[in-house]
Amino acid sequence: MGYVPVKGGTRAIEASTQRLKYERLKDEEIVEIKTILSSMRGMIDQVMSEASLYSPELAALAIKQATGSMEEAVFLMRAHRSTLPRQYYSQTVEAETMFVERRISASFKDIPGGQLLGATYDYTHRLLDFDLLEEQPNSVQSWLAEYKKQFKNVETAQELVYFPKVVDYLRQEGLFETHEKNNAVPNDVTKKSLQFPSSRSARLQILTRGQTGAVTSLGYASLRGYGQVHPTVGEVRVGRIPIYLEYPNAVEQDSDDEFYIGEIRVTEVESFVPVKVKNDNNEDELDFEIGYGACYGQNETKAIAMSILDQCLEHTDVDFPTHDEEFVLLHIDSVESTGFISHLKMPHYVTFQSKLDSIRQVKKGVQPIES
Repeated sequence: MGYVPVKGGTRAIEASTQRLKYERLKDEEIVEIKTILSSMRGMIDQVMSEASLYSPELAALAIKQATGSMEEAVFLMRAHRSTLPRQYYSQTVEAETMFVERRISASFKDIPGGQLLGATYDYTHRLLDFDLLEEQPNSVQSWLAEYKKQFKNVETAQELVYFPKVVDYLRQEGLFETHEKNNAVPNDVTKKSLQFPSSRSARLQILTRGQTGAVTSLGYASLRGYGQVHPTVGEVRVGRIPIYLEYPNAVEQDSDDEFYIGEIRVTEVESFVPVKVKNDNNEDELDFEIGYGACYGQNETKAIAMSILDQCLEHTDVDFPTHDEEFVLLHIDSVESTGFISHLKMPHYVTFQSKLDSIRQVKKGVQPIES
Protein backbone atom coordinates (compact mmCIF):
# COMPACT_ATOMS: atom_id res chain seq x y z
CA MET A 1 0.00 0.00 0.00
CA GLY A 2 1.46 3.32 -1.06
CA TYR A 3 1.54 6.46 1.04
CA VAL A 4 1.42 9.99 -0.32
CA PRO A 5 3.63 12.32 1.72
CA VAL A 6 2.23 15.73 2.71
CA LYS A 7 4.51 18.62 3.68
CA GLY A 8 3.88 22.12 4.94
CA GLY A 9 0.52 21.29 6.51
CA THR A 10 0.76 23.77 9.41
CA ARG A 11 1.80 26.68 7.19
CA ALA A 12 -0.97 25.88 4.73
CA ILE A 13 -3.59 25.81 7.49
CA GLU A 14 -2.39 29.13 8.91
CA ALA A 15 -2.53 30.66 5.43
CA SER A 16 -6.03 29.31 4.91
CA THR A 17 -7.17 30.85 8.19
CA GLN A 18 -5.70 34.20 7.20
CA ARG A 19 -7.44 34.00 3.82
CA LEU A 20 -10.74 33.30 5.58
CA LYS A 21 -10.35 36.47 7.63
CA TYR A 22 -9.42 38.41 4.49
CA GLU A 23 -12.59 37.26 2.72
CA ARG A 24 -14.63 38.62 5.63
CA LEU A 25 -12.86 41.99 5.73
CA LYS A 26 -11.77 42.61 2.13
CA ASP A 27 -14.59 45.06 1.38
CA GLU A 28 -13.71 47.00 4.56
CA GLU A 29 -17.25 46.67 5.91
CA ILE A 30 -17.82 45.58 9.49
CA VAL A 31 -21.17 44.13 10.50
CA GLU A 32 -21.98 45.21 14.04
CA ILE A 33 -23.41 42.67 16.47
CA LYS A 34 -26.28 45.04 17.23
CA THR A 35 -27.09 45.15 13.51
CA ILE A 36 -27.38 41.36 13.38
CA LEU A 37 -29.50 41.38 16.54
CA SER A 38 -31.92 43.95 15.15
CA SER A 39 -32.16 42.81 11.53
CA MET A 40 -31.51 39.06 11.39
CA ARG A 41 -33.99 37.75 13.93
CA GLY A 42 -34.82 34.65 11.89
CA MET A 43 -31.20 33.54 11.66
CA ILE A 44 -30.62 34.14 15.36
CA ASP A 45 -33.67 32.10 16.33
CA GLN A 46 -32.60 29.23 14.07
CA VAL A 47 -29.04 29.18 15.41
CA MET A 48 -30.22 29.24 19.04
CA SER A 49 -32.68 26.40 18.42
CA GLU A 50 -30.23 24.12 16.64
CA ALA A 51 -27.45 24.92 19.10
CA SER A 52 -29.77 24.39 22.08
CA LEU A 53 -28.41 27.54 23.71
CA TYR A 54 -30.60 30.56 24.32
CA SER A 55 -28.42 33.63 23.90
CA PRO A 56 -29.26 36.09 21.10
CA GLU A 57 -25.97 37.94 21.61
CA LEU A 58 -23.83 34.81 21.26
CA ALA A 59 -25.90 33.67 18.28
CA ALA A 60 -25.27 37.03 16.60
CA LEU A 61 -21.55 36.69 17.33
CA ALA A 62 -21.51 33.19 15.85
CA ILE A 63 -23.30 34.42 12.71
CA LYS A 64 -20.76 37.21 12.29
CA GLN A 65 -17.80 34.90 12.86
CA ALA A 66 -19.24 32.31 10.46
CA THR A 67 -19.97 35.01 7.85
CA GLY A 68 -23.58 33.90 7.67
CA SER A 69 -22.97 30.15 7.39
CA MET A 70 -25.72 28.54 9.46
CA GLU A 71 -23.97 25.21 9.92
CA GLU A 72 -20.75 26.89 11.07
CA ALA A 73 -22.61 29.24 13.41
CA VAL A 74 -24.44 26.33 15.04
CA PHE A 75 -21.15 24.43 15.36
CA LEU A 76 -19.58 27.42 17.11
CA MET A 77 -22.52 27.75 19.51
CA ARG A 78 -22.56 24.02 20.29
CA ALA A 79 -18.82 24.07 20.97
CA HIS A 80 -19.20 27.04 23.32
CA ARG A 81 -22.17 25.41 25.04
CA SER A 82 -20.08 22.36 25.85
CA THR A 83 -17.73 24.55 27.94
CA LEU A 84 -20.47 26.03 30.13
CA PRO A 85 -21.13 24.65 33.62
CA ARG A 86 -24.65 23.53 34.40
CA GLN A 87 -25.43 24.83 37.85
CA TYR A 88 -29.21 24.54 37.96
CA TYR A 89 -32.21 23.06 36.21
CA SER A 90 -35.16 25.39 35.72
CA GLN A 91 -38.66 24.60 36.87
CA THR A 92 -41.14 23.16 34.38
CA VAL A 93 -42.69 25.93 32.33
CA GLU A 94 -46.35 26.09 31.38
CA ALA A 95 -47.34 27.49 27.99
CA GLU A 96 -50.37 29.10 29.60
CA THR A 97 -47.99 31.58 31.28
CA MET A 98 -46.69 32.76 27.91
CA PHE A 99 -46.84 36.46 27.08
CA VAL A 100 -48.33 35.83 23.65
CA GLU A 101 -47.16 37.85 20.65
CA ARG A 102 -48.79 35.66 18.01
CA ARG A 103 -51.50 33.00 18.31
CA ILE A 104 -53.46 31.35 15.52
CA SER A 105 -55.45 28.20 14.92
CA ALA A 106 -55.99 26.50 11.58
CA SER A 107 -58.63 24.25 13.14
CA PHE A 108 -61.13 26.89 14.30
CA LYS A 109 -62.10 30.31 13.03
CA ASP A 110 -63.14 31.53 16.46
CA ILE A 111 -60.99 30.45 19.40
CA PRO A 112 -61.23 31.55 23.03
CA GLY A 113 -59.25 34.77 23.31
CA GLY A 114 -59.30 35.30 19.55
CA GLN A 115 -56.74 34.93 16.80
CA LEU A 116 -53.67 37.15 17.13
CA LEU A 117 -51.78 37.42 13.85
CA GLY A 118 -48.68 39.16 15.19
CA ALA A 119 -45.56 39.47 13.03
CA THR A 120 -45.47 36.95 10.18
CA TYR A 121 -44.63 36.63 6.50
CA ASP A 122 -47.71 34.46 5.96
CA TYR A 123 -49.82 37.28 4.56
CA THR A 124 -47.16 39.20 2.62
CA HIS A 125 -46.49 39.16 -1.11
CA ARG A 126 -43.32 37.23 -1.95
CA LEU A 127 -41.97 39.99 -4.17
CA LEU A 128 -38.57 41.59 -3.84
CA ASP A 129 -38.81 45.02 -2.21
CA PHE A 130 -36.30 47.05 -4.20
CA ASP A 131 -36.91 50.07 -1.96
CA LEU A 132 -34.74 48.32 0.62
CA LEU A 133 -31.74 48.94 -1.62
CA GLU A 134 -32.04 52.66 -0.90
CA GLU A 135 -33.27 52.47 2.71
CA GLN A 136 -31.96 55.40 4.74
CA PRO A 137 -31.89 56.03 8.54
CA ASN A 138 -34.09 59.15 8.29
CA SER A 139 -36.81 57.28 6.40
CA VAL A 140 -36.69 54.49 8.97
CA GLN A 141 -37.07 56.96 11.83
CA SER A 142 -40.02 58.66 10.12
CA TRP A 143 -41.78 55.35 9.53
CA LEU A 144 -41.25 54.26 13.15
CA ALA A 145 -42.57 57.57 14.48
CA GLU A 146 -45.68 57.31 12.31
CA TYR A 147 -46.24 53.69 13.30
CA LYS A 148 -45.97 54.41 17.02
CA LYS A 149 -48.50 57.25 16.83
CA GLN A 150 -51.38 54.81 16.57
CA PHE A 151 -50.54 53.39 19.98
CA LYS A 152 -50.33 56.67 21.91
CA ASN A 153 -54.04 56.81 22.68
CA VAL A 154 -54.39 53.11 23.46
CA GLU A 155 -55.11 52.53 27.12
CA THR A 156 -52.45 50.55 28.92
CA ALA A 157 -53.72 47.20 30.15
CA GLN A 158 -53.93 46.99 33.90
CA GLU A 159 -53.18 43.29 34.07
CA LEU A 160 -51.41 40.71 31.97
CA VAL A 161 -53.78 38.68 29.82
CA TYR A 162 -53.06 34.97 29.41
CA PHE A 163 -54.54 33.05 26.51
CA PRO A 164 -56.10 29.64 27.18
CA LYS A 165 -55.02 26.57 25.22
CA VAL A 166 -57.38 25.55 22.42
CA VAL A 167 -57.03 21.85 23.23
CA ASP A 168 -58.25 22.42 26.80
CA TYR A 169 -61.72 23.32 25.52
CA LEU A 170 -61.80 20.17 23.41
CA ARG A 171 -60.83 18.13 26.46
CA GLN A 172 -63.70 19.67 28.37
CA GLU A 173 -66.03 18.33 25.66
CA GLY A 174 -64.49 14.90 26.01
CA LEU A 175 -63.05 15.00 22.48
CA PHE A 176 -59.48 14.57 23.66
CA GLU A 177 -58.21 12.27 26.35
CA THR A 178 -56.92 13.90 29.54
CA HIS A 179 -53.64 12.48 30.84
CA GLU A 180 -52.08 12.83 34.25
CA LYS A 181 -48.97 14.98 34.31
CA ASN A 182 -45.74 13.06 34.02
CA ASN A 183 -43.42 14.60 36.59
CA ALA A 184 -40.58 12.16 35.94
CA VAL A 185 -37.18 13.76 35.43
CA PRO A 186 -36.69 14.04 31.64
CA ASN A 187 -33.73 12.39 29.96
CA ASP A 188 -31.01 14.91 29.12
CA VAL A 189 -29.52 13.97 25.75
CA THR A 190 -26.65 16.42 26.29
CA LYS A 191 -25.54 14.54 29.40
CA LYS A 192 -26.24 10.96 28.36
CA SER A 193 -26.07 9.38 24.93
CA LEU A 194 -29.33 8.64 23.17
CA GLN A 195 -30.53 5.08 23.74
CA PHE A 196 -33.05 3.09 21.70
CA PRO A 197 -35.90 2.68 22.25
CA SER A 198 -35.89 6.32 23.34
CA SER A 199 -38.16 8.14 25.73
CA ARG A 200 -40.48 10.88 24.50
CA SER A 201 -38.53 13.51 26.43
CA ALA A 202 -35.35 12.46 24.63
CA ARG A 203 -37.09 12.48 21.25
CA LEU A 204 -38.49 15.96 21.79
CA GLN A 205 -35.02 17.25 22.74
CA ILE A 206 -33.46 15.80 19.61
CA LEU A 207 -36.25 17.19 17.44
CA THR A 208 -36.06 20.71 18.87
CA ARG A 209 -32.26 20.68 18.43
CA GLY A 210 -32.58 19.23 14.94
CA GLN A 211 -31.49 21.00 11.81
CA THR A 212 -34.41 23.12 10.63
CA GLY A 213 -34.22 21.93 7.02
CA ALA A 214 -33.92 18.27 7.99
CA VAL A 215 -36.85 18.38 10.42
CA THR A 216 -38.97 20.23 7.86
CA SER A 217 -38.01 17.79 5.10
CA LEU A 218 -38.93 14.69 7.09
CA GLY A 219 -42.14 16.31 8.30
CA TYR A 220 -42.99 17.06 4.67
CA ALA A 221 -42.17 13.49 3.66
CA SER A 222 -44.60 12.21 6.27
CA LEU A 223 -47.23 14.71 5.20
CA ARG A 224 -46.98 13.51 1.59
CA GLY A 225 -48.03 10.03 2.61
CA TYR A 226 -45.11 8.17 4.19
CA GLY A 227 -47.19 6.83 7.05
CA GLN A 228 -49.08 9.97 8.02
CA VAL A 229 -52.50 11.34 7.24
CA HIS A 230 -53.07 15.08 7.03
CA PRO A 231 -52.81 16.78 10.46
CA THR A 232 -54.48 20.08 11.33
CA VAL A 233 -52.67 22.74 13.33
CA GLY A 234 -54.73 23.19 16.45
CA GLU A 235 -52.71 26.12 17.75
CA VAL A 236 -49.51 27.99 17.02
CA ARG A 237 -48.35 30.41 19.66
CA VAL A 238 -45.25 32.57 19.74
CA GLY A 239 -44.28 34.54 22.79
CA ARG A 240 -42.14 34.83 25.90
CA ILE A 241 -42.21 32.38 28.77
CA PRO A 242 -40.82 33.24 32.23
CA ILE A 243 -38.14 30.95 33.66
CA TYR A 244 -37.93 30.16 37.37
CA LEU A 245 -35.42 28.30 39.48
CA GLU A 246 -36.02 26.40 42.67
CA TYR A 247 -34.54 28.12 45.70
CA PRO A 248 -31.34 26.11 46.39
CA ASN A 249 -31.73 25.88 50.17
CA ALA A 250 -35.47 25.21 50.31
CA VAL A 251 -36.28 22.17 52.49
CA GLU A 252 -39.68 21.70 50.91
CA GLN A 253 -40.44 22.98 47.44
CA ASP A 254 -42.98 25.78 47.38
CA SER A 255 -43.92 28.14 44.56
CA ASP A 256 -43.07 31.07 46.83
CA ASP A 257 -39.48 29.81 47.01
CA GLU A 258 -38.99 29.99 43.24
CA PHE A 259 -37.15 32.97 41.84
CA TYR A 260 -37.39 34.50 38.38
CA ILE A 261 -34.22 34.58 36.26
CA GLY A 262 -35.53 35.85 32.91
CA GLU A 263 -37.63 34.82 29.94
CA ILE A 264 -37.16 33.05 26.64
CA ARG A 265 -38.99 33.52 23.36
CA VAL A 266 -40.43 30.29 21.99
CA THR A 267 -42.74 28.86 19.36
CA GLU A 268 -45.16 26.16 20.46
CA VAL A 269 -47.39 24.03 18.22
CA GLU A 270 -50.06 21.47 18.93
CA SER A 271 -51.28 19.54 15.87
CA PHE A 272 -54.41 17.43 15.77
CA VAL A 273 -53.80 14.15 13.97
CA PRO A 274 -56.83 12.02 12.97
CA VAL A 275 -56.34 8.32 13.67
CA LYS A 276 -58.53 5.24 13.57
CA VAL A 277 -59.11 3.37 16.83
CA LYS A 278 -61.17 0.36 17.84
CA ASN A 279 -64.25 1.02 19.95
CA ASP A 280 -65.85 -1.37 22.44
CA ASN A 281 -67.51 -3.19 19.56
CA ASN A 282 -64.17 -3.67 17.81
CA GLU A 283 -65.24 -1.25 15.09
CA ASP A 284 -63.07 1.47 13.57
CA GLU A 285 -63.92 4.98 14.62
CA LEU A 286 -62.22 8.36 14.22
CA ASP A 287 -60.19 9.84 17.03
CA PHE A 288 -57.48 12.47 17.41
CA GLU A 289 -53.96 12.41 18.75
CA ILE A 290 -51.82 15.43 19.53
CA GLY A 291 -48.40 16.07 18.01
CA TYR A 292 -46.25 18.54 19.91
CA GLY A 293 -43.52 20.89 18.71
CA ALA A 294 -41.57 23.66 20.44
CA CYS A 295 -38.35 25.51 19.71
CA TYR A 296 -36.48 28.68 20.60
CA GLY A 297 -37.50 31.90 18.90
CA GLN A 298 -40.04 32.19 16.10
CA ASN A 299 -39.63 29.21 13.81
CA GLU A 300 -43.16 28.03 13.10
CA THR A 301 -42.41 25.75 10.13
CA LYS A 302 -39.91 23.74 12.15
CA ALA A 303 -42.23 23.51 15.15
CA ILE A 304 -45.11 22.26 12.97
CA ALA A 305 -42.86 19.68 11.29
CA MET A 306 -41.63 18.67 14.74
CA SER A 307 -45.22 18.09 15.88
CA ILE A 308 -45.78 15.80 12.89
CA LEU A 309 -42.66 13.75 13.63
CA ASP A 310 -43.51 13.63 17.34
CA GLN A 311 -46.79 11.88 16.53
CA CYS A 312 -45.07 9.62 13.99
CA LEU A 313 -42.49 8.45 16.51
CA GLU A 314 -45.20 7.53 18.98
CA HIS A 315 -46.09 4.75 16.49
CA THR A 316 -42.81 3.02 15.72
CA ASP A 317 -44.61 -0.13 14.56
CA VAL A 318 -45.58 1.55 11.27
CA ASP A 319 -43.33 0.51 8.39
CA PHE A 320 -42.25 3.95 7.16
CA PRO A 321 -38.89 5.70 7.68
CA THR A 322 -40.56 8.70 9.35
CA HIS A 323 -41.77 6.31 12.08
CA ASP A 324 -38.30 4.82 12.60
CA GLU A 325 -36.85 6.72 15.57
CA GLU A 326 -33.29 5.68 14.81
CA PHE A 327 -33.59 6.86 11.20
CA VAL A 328 -35.16 10.20 12.17
CA LEU A 329 -33.26 11.10 15.33
CA LEU A 330 -29.79 10.16 14.12
CA HIS A 331 -30.07 12.07 10.85
CA ILE A 332 -31.49 15.47 11.81
CA ASP A 333 -28.73 16.67 14.12
CA SER A 334 -27.09 19.71 12.56
CA VAL A 335 -23.55 19.22 13.85
CA GLU A 336 -23.53 15.44 13.45
CA SER A 337 -24.82 15.43 9.87
CA THR A 338 -22.90 18.41 8.50
CA GLY A 339 -19.78 17.37 10.37
CA PHE A 340 -19.81 13.87 8.96
CA ILE A 341 -20.41 15.10 5.42
CA SER A 342 -17.74 17.78 5.80
CA HIS A 343 -15.17 15.28 7.05
CA LEU A 344 -15.06 13.87 3.52
CA LYS A 345 -12.99 16.96 2.63
CA MET A 346 -10.31 15.89 5.09
CA PRO A 347 -7.31 13.77 3.93
CA HIS A 348 -8.18 10.20 2.96
CA TYR A 349 -4.95 9.60 1.12
CA VAL A 350 -4.04 6.26 2.67
CA THR A 351 -7.41 4.57 2.26
CA PHE A 352 -7.93 5.91 -1.25
CA GLN A 353 -4.44 4.85 -2.38
CA SER A 354 -5.16 1.38 -1.02
CA LYS A 355 -8.32 1.18 -3.12
CA LEU A 356 -6.45 2.43 -6.18
CA ASP A 357 -3.77 -0.25 -5.69
CA SER A 358 -6.48 -2.92 -5.50
CA ILE A 359 -8.10 -1.67 -8.70
CA ARG A 360 -4.72 -1.54 -10.51
CA GLN A 361 -4.00 -5.14 -9.54
CA VAL A 362 -7.41 -6.26 -10.75
CA LYS A 363 -6.95 -4.40 -14.04
CA LYS A 364 -3.61 -6.18 -14.48
CA GLY A 365 -5.23 -9.54 -13.79
CA VAL A 366 -3.50 -9.92 -10.44
CA GLN A 367 -5.69 -10.92 -7.50
CA PRO A 368 -5.12 -8.54 -4.58
CA ILE A 369 -3.68 -10.05 -1.41
CA GLU A 370 -6.20 -9.97 1.43
CA SER A 371 -4.80 -8.93 4.78
